[in-house]
Amino acid sequence: MRVAVLALQGAFAEHRRALAEIGVDSFEVRNAADWRQPKDALILPGGESTVQLKLLHDLDLYESVRQDVAAGLPTLGTCAGLILLAREVEHESAARLGTMDIVVKRNAYGRQLGSFHTEADFQGLGRVPMTFIRAPYIERVGPGAEALATVGGHIVAARQGAQIVTAFHPELDSDRRIYHLLLDCCRGETE
Repeated sequence: MRVAVLALQGAFAEHRRALAEIGVDSFEVRNAADWRQPKDALILPGGESTVQLKLLHDLDLYESVRQDVAAGLPTLGTCAGLILLAREVEHESAARLGTMDIVVKRNAYGRQLGSFHTEADFQGLGRVPMTFIRAPYIERVGPGAEALATVGGHIVAARQGAQIVTAFHPELDSDRRIYHLLLDCCRGETE
């Protein structure tokens, strides 16, 4: 199993460490040549979604990444990655990858001081630790997507086919079940 980690900006190194802990090979995607390497899955990390989107365009990665994710490449988007995959972000018109039928509210928990840690039920996994940093949440899921976890009445994780998104940062906690869920998508072991 080999996982591509978008490494243009954000918490990509932390995701690679988490994958290494569970014995999964990964590599950084910084340009089109990197993207052409064989891969079984993709991680879009937390960070600044606007910067990541601009760099995806500037480095001619946008269309290739969008097409592969839309075609079923198993993908985990965390925080900013969730925003990149969303079909719509409230009060914004900029086009994103838009491969997931979700509507997102950006910085929903406030600025950096609104960051927090909690545990909540995650469908199929039980209670999962969740670290939120300037996090979005999912305002609603369309008919193609399903909510996987909620915190305070807000959807903080969802799935659509082989795409999984979290508003929280699983790479910042020691629980690796979210990564195993992504690997299950690679093996075709999810519903």
